[in-house]
Amino acid sequence: QVQLVESGGGLVQAGGSLRLSCAASGLTFGTYRMAWHRQASGKERELVATISSSGSSYYADSVKGRFTISRDNAKNTVYLQMNSLKPEDTAVYYCQAYIRGWSTEYWGQGTQVTVSS
Repeated sequence: QVQLVESGGGLVQAGGSLRLSCAASGLTFGTYRMAWHRQASGKERELVATISSSGSSYYADSVKGRFTISRDNAKNTVYLQMNSLKPEDTAVYYCQAYIRGWSTEYWGQGTQVTVSS
């Protein structure tokens, strides 16, 4: 079955960096668009960044210039490099795999990122 496993979360001070990874299995990774979402306590889940199978990326305004999404199709892995972290980046970060226009999508279990001030 399809599995998405996130890793790399943790506690970091404001201004610091973290790199999240999402390892995918059970799907043809290269055909899926990948995305990172986040959900802060008491708030709705929000889109952080997406990357197409060819590497085209999109970023939410709140993270533009600080976060970088990338993928390694040979390793079936998508990454989120997070720099200049702020306390408002504190959330559970989720990985998503989807094909535009299709209803099928897959989600990871999430990884906690906590940024202290």
